[in-house]
Amino acid sequence: MNVTLFRLGGHAAVFRRALRPLFSNIMNLMKRRAKLSRIPLAMLAAAPCFAQNSTHQPATNQPPTQLPEVVVTGRQDSMIGVADSAGQGTTGAAQLADRPILRSGEVMETVPGMIITQHAGGGKANQYFLRGFNLDHGTDFATFLDGMPLNLPSHAHGEGYSDMNTVIPELVQRLDYEKGPYYADVGNYGSAGAAHLEFYKTLPQDFLTVEGGTFGFERGVFGLSQKVDLGNLLIGGEAYHDDGPWVHPEDYSKFNGLLTYSQGNEANGFSVTGRAYHGKWNSSDQLAEDAVPRVGYFGTLNPSDGGNSERYSLQAEWHRSDGNSETKIMAHGFYYDLDLFSDFTYYLTDTNRGDQFEQQDRRWVAGLDARQAYSSQWSGSDVENSFGLQVRNDWINNGLYQTEDRARVEKFDSATGAYLPATTEADYFTDTQVGLYAENKVQWTDKFRSVLAMRGDLDYFDVTSLVTPANNGASATLLPSPKLSLIFGPWAKTEFYAQGGFSFHSNDGRGATQTVEPVSADNPTNGTLGGKIPGLVQTKGAEIGVRTLVVPHLQSSLSLWYLYSDSELMQDGDTGSTVASKEPSNRYGVEWANYYTPISHLTFDLDLAESSARFTSVDAADAAPGSPGGTRVPEAVGTVISSGITLHERGFSASLRLRYFGPRDLTSDGDYRSNSTLLLNAEAGCQINKTWRVFAEFLNLLDSRDHDIDYAYTSRDRPTASPAFTDVFHPVEPFQVRVGLTARF
Repeated sequence: MNVTLFRLGGHAAVFRRALRPLFSNIMNLMKRRAKLSRIPLAMLAAAPCFAQNSTHQPATNQPPTQLPEVVVTGRQDSMIGVADSAGQGTTGAAQLADRPILRSGEVMETVPGMIITQHAGGGKANQYFLRGFNLDHGTDFATFLDGMPLNLPSHAHGEGYSDMNTVIPELVQRLDYEKGPYYADVGNYGSAGAAHLEFYKTLPQDFLTVEGGTFGFERGVFGLSQKVDLGNLLIGGEAYHDDGPWVHPEDYSKFNGLLTYSQGNEANGFSVTGRAYHGKWNSSDQLAEDAVPRVGYFGTLNPSDGGNSERYSLQAEWHRSDGNSETKIMAHGFYYDLDLFSDFTYYLTDTNRGDQFEQQDRRWVAGLDARQAYSSQWSGSDVENSFGLQVRNDWINNGLYQTEDRARVEKFDSATGAYLPATTEADYFTDTQVGLYAENKVQWTDKFRSVLAMRGDLDYFDVTSLVTPANNGASATLLPSPKLSLIFGPWAKTEFYAQGGFSFHSNDGRGATQTVEPVSADNPTNGTLGGKIPGLVQTKGAEIGVRTLVVPHLQSSLSLWYLYSDSELMQDGDTGSTVASKEPSNRYGVEWANYYTPISHLTFDLDLAESSARFTSVDAADAAPGSPGGTRVPEAVGTVISSGITLHERGFSASLRLRYFGPRDLTSDGDYRSNSTLLLNAEAGCQINKTWRVFAEFLNLLDSRDHDIDYAYTSRDRPTASPAFTDVFHPVEPFQVRVGLTARF
């Protein structure tokens, strides 16, 4: 095992040259402002832990809540009287800091029942699982950064694509989450739930962290707050490199930056935030099981897979409130760029040049989110009425290309001899989304309150195909989404919930106007009639739940939920064709979340989730060869267990976390099924003094050889082999150690 804080030579040279002046300037600034002691690293490692209760203090800045006025900073706080369901919650900065994570996207696993995986290079968006869904890269789960949507509609690789690599975990003040289609301010992709990442405007302490570890892992991150005139300026940045355990190193390098200027307080003020992200990587895509003896467990069949991506955003927010009203307006704009090279079937189509393809997505986005709330009384009952407008427009250039070693080339289907042009699909189009909602909250009695809302959404596409003019056109879809929540209690520190509501996800705009499928191996003749898909797909669900504090020091919530989706129809970005094989589906399950603090410095958490997903009729398209099909939704998440213990005592901290990802059906008939995945991670840290802290993360302590994700489909792993329908997987990364040093001042 090669553990390094700073590596010499090789492909890390660019990384080091970028870090050296950056950290030098930051350290000089730190010394001038805080007069840091020059303590050698060897002395720090040998010094005793500084005696204090905790090095992570949860943030206390929260927006005011009208009904009732309660501040929630994390899971340690009661949500009784605040939450509208058992599926709502908040994870604070303290809990986020205590979790050992492999990837930045894993901060989302603080949402009970959610699993974050990866089936390709680290620079690609994670794969998300929740409530009976394989959410792909974000479909049916909405994610927001300070109110700015992260999901990308009509994306070249997957609908609702959410790349969490743009997030610096240390700068997240809290993560608010909610599950189910019951919340008026969440529109597109909100069927399974939503996460709202709120970032610091002013840091409790400035900091600098450097890390290094196994498999070429190197990371530096900093955050600085400075008073500027009447406001506050926050600057944060991250530089990251990782090779991973792969036979062909991932060489993932990313750079993140954040700059925020803010004035005022939680009642009245404004902020302006700029973000920048750039990443590039090689990718060991999922591997056919039959190929493991030949290329190795961490090998790849195409070492030229990978990609690069960037995202630059600017958002401004203004808010004001008085005793009877509250206004908040947020405007955002960003540029996004992705070039992704993948190869999932290897030599199935072209036995000479292989099956690699490129997906390109370039877009400009502008949006507005405005909310107005009024507080009053109806016949002695406290009432809050809210009205909201959300507008977003994406100007998109998408393309799908045949490639070999990342070069665009013409190919031929080896089975039929059909010609496959280098450009399979290329389109310019706009995707315009408009949402309006009205919400009414009433505290009818001390033991009963209600939330009634109506939302309406319009999605408009205007598509210009640069390859197939017959697919030019416009499409508009309008959907209403009523929602209702009833809250009873509390009695004996226990509150009960009943909810029902509608939501939706958008489909790819190209599928909404498509009449001719692009030339591909599945469709060798240009002009074959395709099928248009609806622009918006509606979902509806219901839920009952309970939240209780009846057991001393234990916060527990239990929910039973159901969700129906009108259609599983999707535009397949990997082939450019419309996938129309999915039937409507039913999903249902149970979730139980627990947070226990027997003493002030010790916490336990245990989250359990069990889900089931079934088509309403037999689906043969996703069945094993020769099977008539079945009703099981392939890759739908079933059992999820997340549990941990965290200790803070006299400057020492430690955390041990278990994560269980249960087996999933890989085909609709259930003939192919994945194994379960069990991971155990740990973190330990020591506060040397008021400035310095050392820490270590131990990932995959059991050195499990489980799978991060599994699929089942037909591929050909070498030109001379016969096509085979088999399990295709991406392994979890083996045991590794990461060590770091943090200065706070």
